[in-house]
Amino acid sequence: MKDSLSVALAGNPNAGKTTLFNQITGARQHVGNYPGITVDHKEGKATHNGHKIIVTDLPGIYSMTAYTAEELVSRDYLVNERPQVVINIVDASNLERNLYLTCQFMELGVPIVIALNMMDVAKDRGIEIKADRLSELLGVPVVPIIARSGMGQEELLDATIALAGENREWTPRDISYGEDINDTIMTIIDLAAENDFLTEDYPPRYTAIKYLENDEQIVEKGRSTNPGMADKLEAMVERVSNHTMKTMEVYPEAIIADHRYGFIKSIVKQGVITHKFDADRLYTSDKIDKVLTNRLIGPAIMLLILLGLYQFTFSWSEAPVAWLESFFGWIGGLVESTMPDGLLKSMIISGIIDGVGGVLGFVPLIMFMFFGIAILEDSGYLARVAYMMDRLFRIFGLHGSSVMPFIVSGGIAGGCAVPGVMATRTLRSPKERMATLLTVPFMNCGAKLPVLALLIGAFFSEHQARYMFIFTMLAWVVALLAAKILRSTVLRGAPTPFVMELPPYRFPTMRGLLIHTWERTWQYIKKAGTVILGISILLWALMTFPGLPEQQSARFEQNRQTILAAHPELEEIKASSGIEKLPATSRQAYTELIRIDNLESEATLRNSFAGRIGTTLEGFSRFAGFDWRTNIALVGGFAAKEVIVSTLGTAYSMGNVDVEATESLSQRLQHDPNWNRVAAVAALVFIMFYAPCFVTVVCIARESSWKWAAFSIVFNTVFAFMLATLVYQVGTILNLG
Repeated sequence: MKDSLSVALAGNPNAGKTTLFNQITGARQHVGNYPGITVDHKEGKATHNGHKIIVTDLPGIYSMTAYTAEELVSRDYLVNERPQVVINIVDASNLERNLYLTCQFMELGVPIVIALNMMDVAKDRGIEIKADRLSELLGVPVVPIIARSGMGQEELLDATIALAGENREWTPRDISYGEDINDTIMTIIDLAAENDFLTEDYPPRYTAIKYLENDEQIVEKGRSTNPGMADKLEAMVERVSNHTMKTMEVYPEAIIADHRYGFIKSIVKQGVITHKFDADRLYTSDKIDKVLTNRLIGPAIMLLILLGLYQFTFSWSEAPVAWLESFFGWIGGLVESTMPDGLLKSMIISGIIDGVGGVLGFVPLIMFMFFGIAILEDSGYLARVAYMMDRLFRIFGLHGSSVMPFIVSGGIAGGCAVPGVMATRTLRSPKERMATLLTVPFMNCGAKLPVLALLIGAFFSEHQARYMFIFTMLAWVVALLAAKILRSTVLRGAPTPFVMELPPYRFPTMRGLLIHTWERTWQYIKKAGTVILGISILLWALMTFPGLPEQQSARFEQNRQTILAAHPELEEIKASSGIEKLPATSRQAYTELIRIDNLESEATLRNSFAGRIGTTLEGFSRFAGFDWRTNIALVGGFAAKEVIVSTLGTAYSMGNVDVEATESLSQRLQHDPNWNRVAAVAALVFIMFYAPCFVTVVCIARESSWKWAAFSIVFNTVFAFMLATLVYQVGTILNLG
């Protein structure tokens, strides 16, 4: 046995896999992405009876046929990494459906231990499962557990360590698929074994089954490995497919699925399950769903829950956000008073403290938002949202499965467009997938959340939760309208059917909620301390250089020296407090001195590389109410939307050199004549809908093509600017500012 046991957790979505992972590993875990694919990769460590265990949490999947990124990742991990044991988490209250994936693990030959989870839910439904009998019939260890409470965890780890100690070879389980399929499987097995066809990765029987299921990844792999053999196998599969279509009007993959379920039923009926209650009895989850997913009441409750989430987020985060703003203001004042003037001081204050500090100031708000979303997710309610939204999505030519990519992207503010784009892989229809892929960036992702919070807090502070709710609804409406336009023009076609299973409701565990909240918050903090820091410093440089021409700078200095010559007492006052003790003429001179400093700072910023870009764009951006400073921030937002906050912080701090002023960014915006409520709403509309961030654009290109990625940038930006211009012009005419 190795020094550390390698164990993978695998199972259906909503089977309690992540809850078990959190129970086993606690805080000893980290999150990354699988190479080349934006799918969560969680790995943690555990110790049990002196054995060190490395636990990898695979994505939740229903099948091992690689249609989605999650299925592809799970199978590749098992084949390439070869964990010593796979703990297969099975929902005891939905045993037959969950055992379908178990069958596929057994066909691959992986050494598995079945964690029979949610025994309490099964008991409440009157379902009694004999774990020993199930273990005997399947030939694998079966351990009853309740992941959320930790019941059975010790026994599960004991069974895992015992199985790993046996050092079993991967032995595929044979399941009969009927005469036609079995004959073809045996022929393919012989050919694969004789020619070493994919045998390094898969057992020959598994390769045969995957060819019959028309598994695109394995078929493609076969073509690149041995084209001649691949052609033979594909021709063989085509013959048997034609035969089964003529005789039974089904393809081989459907026959294989039917026989797997038949195999499962034959096991379950051999004394594994007994039902104490009438099969027609409504379970607690069903009773709740009669209300929460009701055609009329359900959507109203959903909107109230969303509004409640924002109310909770803003009310609880208000004090800590204000405290952090004061903290970063204090740090800036400390640096201002202790460091000598120069470029280094300017970079630290304007580039780092006002830039990154502006983003980090919203960490409490982000944390509370993620905590609320984790409750909705872990309780099973988000699945109901997807179910209810399917009816609406059909009107706009989308599929019910499009709902989750929208939610993941920030449909409930705080997601990310990158995994949202990746999640569109679950859509079978190419046109529905493309329409979803192009519109999910319209959602209010976690990167846009600080910008929304900043502008809403500055101009609509009395009703922050209400306005956040309104802008979230606006994101959905605009995204669906854009999808309808796409589905009615370049992506025309009929919607495909939607089938979704609703998981039972559960009480989330505090430990699970805290872990989920911290994981997402840490990703935000890490981004602020790396990507945003780098971009903020780069933008500070663009806003600093090349500086003023020497002649213009000399004029400002001459005006300053003229005032100081007439009022020498201001030399000391400039670096300290106490102007209220001066006579009126000295106070007026001090005000003029500050005005000159501000004019020089603004002139320097205008003459910088970034200032020139912002000023050039102002020729047409003024129709939407954007001044040159705002343009600089919006250009920076093409890299990452959080940069908008940090760039505004930098741009406005570089124009404010009064050491007496310790205003926050929101206060500076309130006092700026270029900003008002109408301008703020226009800016919010533009920021919500213009081009996706750079990483999302790259992801769109990978999932489709660079042509569609370029289309996304141009279409979104033009569309957003037209909306923002409409809002600003109408709002100005109606005098709503």
